[in-house]
Amino acid sequence: MNKPVDANQLSESETGRASWQREYAAGGGSAQAAHNRSGIEVKPLYTPQDWSGDYDAELGYPGQPPYTRGIYASMHRGRTWTQRQLIGLGTPTDYNARLLDLLAQGTTAVSLIPCNSVFRGYDMDEVHAELLGTCGVVANTTEHMEQCLEGVDLARTSCAMNDPSPFTLLAFLLATAKRRGVDWRAVSGTSNQSDYLSHYVANHMFFRIALPGARRILTDHVEFCNRHLPRWNPMSVVGQHMQQAGATPAEAMAFTLCSAIQYAEDCQARGMAPDSFLPRFTFFFDISVSLFEEIAKFRAGRRIWARITRERFGARDPRSWRFKFHGQTSGVDLTRQQPLNNIARVTVQAIAGILGGLQSLHTDAYDEALSCPTEFGARIAVNTQNILREEAHLTDVIDPLGGSYYIESLTDAMEQKILAVMGEVETAGGMYAAVEQGLVQKMIGESARGIQEKIESGEQTVVGVNAYRVEEGKGERQALPAPDPEKMRAHIAAFTAFKAARSQTAVQRAQDGLAAAAGNPQVNLFERVVEAAEAGCTHGEICGTLRRELGFGLPLVMV
Repeated sequence: MNKPVDANQLSESETGRASWQREYAAGGGSAQAAHNRSGIEVKPLYTPQDWSGDYDAELGYPGQPPYTRGIYASMHRGRTWTQRQLIGLGTPTDYNARLLDLLAQGTTAVSLIPCNSVFRGYDMDEVHAELLGTCGVVANTTEHMEQCLEGVDLARTSCAMNDPSPFTLLAFLLATAKRRGVDWRAVSGTSNQSDYLSHYVANHMFFRIALPGARRILTDHVEFCNRHLPRWNPMSVVGQHMQQAGATPAEAMAFTLCSAIQYAEDCQARGMAPDSFLPRFTFFFDISVSLFEEIAKFRAGRRIWARITRERFGARDPRSWRFKFHGQTSGVDLTRQQPLNNIARVTVQAIAGILGGLQSLHTDAYDEALSCPTEFGARIAVNTQNILREEAHLTDVIDPLGGSYYIESLTDAMEQKILAVMGEVETAGGMYAAVEQGLVQKMIGESARGIQEKIESGEQTVVGVNAYRVEEGKGERQALPAPDPEKMRAHIAAFTAFKAARSQTAVQRAQDGLAAAAGNPQVNLFERVVEAAEAGCTHGEICGTLRRELGFGLPLVMV
């Protein structure tokens, strides 16, 4: 609780404030109002007059409601964040070499990003060969997953599969674990792209299956993982896509929380109890270079989610109240111009995520604005986290900015902004309905246009783009070469040979079973996806079957 301030103290404070205001104006202090990316006005100075909240009700202690200061009692003082570097590169053997190198450098978990052809739901022999492997690893079968994870102990290493529905990468991972004799109950990690609404809204080319079908597959996926994979997080609610598409930090948090509410309601409608699935809901956010705004975003989101789980869903297990999130430094803030400047941007973004209380972190390489990271760029990205943890001692104090008049005032303002956006979505009938109507897409588009107009007018400075431009040397934009075409042709040839040599009877039986399950809501679809992976079906065959049965995804485009 705040201590009462007597009249004499208040008078002295007011006198000091008036004196400061005169000196501020005389010293050239700007009278123009400043606003952050979410549109919240930012004052030049914060004092007790700006925040005098109730400590126990609004802050409390880490690991205790309202969780403003963190979801665990010890936070990074007890266990630091997981270094989960997102990797996607060429062929499975290319990927494996990069993965083992990063694990040796300090990365502590796997995060696999597939080729865009995989995201779009196609096999390597269905797309132009020159596009393969430029943005992620070309993994279409269980055999490919085995190659990607060669040398990785699946019983001890957490694996994130960036894997939209129908979650073929997880199916390939489970088939790999079975071949290695690893009990599925020991497999840990996250279905890191399981949020189909964020894909529908912001990643149009990645959306594979019509909304109703994607909705069913996700719920089946959660149900399957609850039964068979106790250490796997089947639900990753993604704010990153929407913020990268142009949503403000406050909007991205609001849409993410609304999506989480939608998914929780869908799980409840399936008959699952809140405390059976909420503990394994996770979140995935973009971290922009707007340092204090991002910290406040995470603190406010944590507080809101704790309230939603308890009051709206009646969750009683404290694990259900925890707002566990992975952060990725924002590629949108990175520039092709003067790319070495991106090292500073990524460092600021990483600090925001760490001080905001994340559980795992990916730091972008400075050259990701040019191509997949070079080995040199990836090493700097990993060591950025090592330096912040080991040299800057960011783990010494839990929530070190807690109690700052500015941070607490900004956290409260962010909470109100987030709740206002959530209110608009609720009025539209919830997140699923708001997306169907195009409301969310419209709001993101308007925010994206506003940001671009500020950059073009010079109101928002972007170093090297609209200010501080210099003529760059030839060596400043060194991109990773495209995958070796000979190696990629060999990969395609091996894939063709694999398809010819497998049991066609088993493959056809699995595809028929998958198609039949799509028409029978009493059958768990993801279970059939896993069976298809074990039978030798490819990613494209599984996605193609479900597209035919459930419809192709055609996202709305708001103009």
